[in-house]
Formats: sequence, structure tokens, C-alpha cells
Amino acid sequence: MVNAPGGAAPVISAWTAVSPLGLRGADFTAALRSGRAAGRPLDPEEWSVPFREASLVPDFHIRQILGRKGTRSMDRATGLAVTAIRHLLTGEREHDEAERLPGVGEETGLALGTSTGSAQSIMDFTRDSLVGKKPFYVDPARFPNTVMNCAAGQSAIWHGLRGPNTTIAGGRATGLLALRYALRLQRAGRAQAVLCGAVEEFSSARAWLEWHARADEDSAAVLGEGAAVWLLEPDASAREHGRKGLAEVLGLEFGCAADATQARTVLAEAIGRLLDRTGVTPGELSAVADSGAPGAEGEAERAALADALGGAEPPRITAADTVGDTCAAAAAFQIAAVLALAEHGRPSTATEAPRRRTEPLKRGDTALVATVDRDGVVGAALLRIR
Repeated sequence: MVNAPGGAAPVISAWTAVSPLGLRGADFTAALRSGRAAGRPLDPEEWSVPFREASLVPDFHIRQILGRKGTRSMDRATGLAVTAIRHLLTGEREHDEAERLPGVGEETGLALGTSTGSAQSIMDFTRDSLVGKKPFYVDPARFPNTVMNCAAGQSAIWHGLRGPNTTIAGGRATGLLALRYALRLQRAGRAQAVLCGAVEEFSSARAWLEWHARADEDSAAVLGEGAAVWLLEPDASAREHGRKGLAEVLGLEFGCAADATQARTVLAEAIGRLLDRTGVTPGELSAVADSGAPGAEGEAERAALADALGGAEPPRITAADTVGDTCAAAAAFQIAAVLALAEHGRPSTATEAPRRRTEPLKRGDTALVATVDRDGVVGAALLRIR
């Protein structure tokens, strides 16, 4: 359990997302409000995968976006992370003309979530070692891509971040676990400002791994990719540098379940503990951002929310319906969706799905973020809009 101490809660003061909806947070916000799905047919000539459709980041060419220097051997997951953090640090302005966010210096920490890093890089490097004339006839420049913390390390190098640098892996709960770690860094005095979020790439290797791991009823879920990151800092620091806090983290809760059936009970209990400790009742929730997990895990999540909230039915904020199954980045995109509606929004229209929230979240509103992963990790976070 992580609870923010009274009067000292850090705030999320900036965010961005590189997603199948576009390269910037503004693209994510606009498409989220419209409910547009980002899934597109895959070109079989380009992708040797068992899926016909995926949600890919459009026009994402690493060397065109980041330049030729230092990108020859950069993999897709690292490129997504470096790009998202660059957009966050520059306020999504053009890089050549943009100044860095004030107060976010080299001592800033980074807590970045991932799954295994780049599965494609790991498999390609292993294959080169096996099929080459000698096991050591490999490209040494590509070896760093095979370690899980490559994206976090390269992001720190590219952007001059010398603070604590951590990689977190926890399936769909990764974004919440990274947020918890960032809060712990701040409370321990290791860093005042922490960049926090998660990244996931689409690749042939990930597609085949997912295909073999899924149950039959999950096979229709569209895989997605992208990175969502935000800035977590003390409220006083945000105000000092002219930033308005978008949301504060009231608390987080986690649990572990042996299977999807048990996940329903474990997640419901975690949500109950979270609401009890923060003093928020189900009727006071303004929105729920669920993971939209496919199959049995998704059913368990929905049942757990119904159990924990009783008769309350807060409007749903959905990211998975638009960006697809982003696995390690799923919870990060859920948080980004809440932040998007804290900044922008519009009234719902009659053609939208019932109880789906698209109108702005107002000051004082609370949003529950819930997640469940097939490996057993469940989690919940409570955000209050500033």
C-alpha cells in the first residue's frame, strides 16, 4: 500500500503519449474523445505474424524522428521511449526550437516500465549467435538492446538524466508499479522530480509470443504499442515553475492472484482497501479507468469492480479500446487517459457507448485506475484531479 501523506502529496504536472493515435499527447486526447480505434490491417509482406491487424504508432521511423546520430542500432522500444520523454521534456514543441521544462534538471529520476525490453532484439541477437560461423560473430552494437533496462538507460543518456534510473516489469500492472516506485524515490529523498511511465513495442517476436501465450478466447484482441510518460514532482516545485498540477496520487494498492478466478477477489479487496484508506466512497468516484484486458482476466476485472463498488457505476474511461492491448504500457495509457480528460474534454453525445466518460474531469474529481495481468499481478490507484 502507498498512501500520500496529508498536505505533501506530489502531483503529476505534465504528460505525453506516443501511441497508435499519433506521436503526441494532443493526438491521443483527440482520438480518445472520439472513441476512434487505431487498429489497422497488417501488410503480410512486411510483417510475418499470426495476426491480421495491429495498432501501430503511425509514421514512426526512428532515424527520421531522432536523427541519424546514435540511432543506427536503436530498437523500436527504445526509440518509442526516447521520443516520448523528449516530447515530455520539451512540452511537445518542435525539438530544435524547444526549451526544456524548467525545474527538470539532470538530477531528475526515471522509472520506466517494460515487459522484457525488446523481445525482437533478444531473439535477433540470439539467432545471429546461433547461425553465424562463430557464436561471437554478432553485432556488438546491438547487444545493449537485449537487456531489459536498455530503454531506460538510453533515455537517460539521450536526455542527460543523472538521477535514479529504474526499469520495472509487471505485465499490465507495470505502469502502476512504476508510479509506486517513483513515489518511493521521492519519499526516500532520492529525487524530487521523477519521470515515470511505460513502453511497449509491436514486433514479430512479441506477436508470436503473445499468440502462443493467449487462450483461444483472447485471440481476437488487437495488439498495440506505444509509450506514455508523465512528470511527478512536489506541488510546490510545479507551482514555482509555472506548472499546474493535473492530478495527485491519493494511493495505490496491489495484490497477487493464482488465476483469473482468484483475481476477482484479490482485486476487489485491493480496491476496497484503497477506498477505505483514502476515505473515498464508491459513490464519490467520477470515473473508472480499467485495463480492458481480454479474456478471463478482463472478466475478472469487471466483476471485481462491480463487487468493490457495489451499486455505484462511475463512467468508464477506456484506452485499450482505442490503442489496443499494449501489455506493459497498458496501465500507463490508462493514467494518460485520465490526465487527458483532466486537461480537455467535451460533452458526451447520444451515439457514444453508455457510461463512457468523454467530458472533462473537474477539480476535486477522483478517478480509479484498475488493472489485472494474466501472471497474477493486480493493482489499483486513486487519482484526484487538481
